[in-house]
Amino acid sequence: MELTQGFLDRATRYISTKSDNLIVNPFNTGIEIVGNGVRVEDKAMLAKWAKRKLVTQSMILKLVDVANKKGKPERVQSYWNTYHCLERFYASNGRLHGKYCKNRICTLCCSIRKAEIINKYYPIMNQWNDPHFVTLTVKSIPAKELRRYIDGFIMLFQKIIDKHRKRHQRGKSIALKGVRSIESNFNPAKRTYNPHFHITVAEREMAEIIVDEWLSRFNERHAASWCQKIIKVDSIEKNLIEIIKYGSKIFTEVDLHKKANSKTTPYVYVSALDNILTAMSGHRIFERFGFNLPAAQRTSFKQNITQFDEWMYDPGLRDWQNVNSASVLSEYEPSPHLEDILLNRINTSIE
Repeated sequence: MELTQGFLDRATRYISTKSDNLIVNPFNTGIEIVGNGVRVEDKAMLAKWAKRKLVTQSMILKLVDVANKKGKPERVQSYWNTYHCLERFYASNGRLHGKYCKNRICTLCCSIRKAEIINKYYPIMNQWNDPHFVTLTVKSIPAKELRRYIDGFIMLFQKIIDKHRKRHQRGKSIALKGVRSIESNFNPAKRTYNPHFHITVAEREMAEIIVDEWLSRFNERHAASWCQKIIKVDSIEKNLIEIIKYGSKIFTEVDLHKKANSKTTPYVYVSALDNILTAMSGHRIFERFGFNLPAAQRTSFKQNITQFDEWMYDPGLRDWQNVNSASVLSEYEPSPHLEDILLNRINTSIE
């Protein structure tokens, strides 16, 4: 199944900006930029970025309060770095360049990272003859157990991979090949967390081995067999998008697109989100196993610019404004539904 050209185009545009960086010359001889940037005229992309910037900053301010209350200064610093992501744009020759925080909580950087992963992995995974999607999970747990379970999950999964790699070398098993991501849901009613793996493997036999190995390490009370899922993959594109989502479903772009009605009242539980981010710190959310990627070809280039327009993000305007005029960059206007979520539905107490 082929990726749609529109999707590839969007992914390529995202990736063209990922390596952008800015170095302000202390002698005021210009600014060094890295990467291709994005077109000033690309209002559609800039509006998406303005939305993500608004969402991220709204979350971050609450997360800073939560981290301060919990006495986590290292988390506070990380959150402030994300708050200032892409705070300035510099425009030269019709292209915009900015500096990215590359933190996991940043919706801007996550969108770029998602596009990069898809472009790297899709050509390989699309050649798999019988890909299957696997979900591995256990019984929901309280917050105090989350870090221990995340650490244990990752260690256990690696042991399964190592075991079958060695068995394959001895001719007693197939080598397991696939990609996996780890995430956690939060249940605000029960105040419990559900860490779990999403995995895509090249063949159904691999999926069955992984599930059998997983269940052999837990009793039915902790990891019920009916909770583990094996599903044949019909679209590698859609499957990749699913498994590279950020490691928490407390706040996703899907939530933002739902229409407000009497039956749906989305909330953002930032104290629980802080617990998940803390538990996952130091771990890779997305990982491959059993295969290598082609050697990366570096296409980024550096240049020094001395003539440029500068745009500064204004939280009040929800947009980047030219420092020398009243012009704004994206002309983004948030929907009333999003405004309601960000103003009234960010909960800082439930965790």
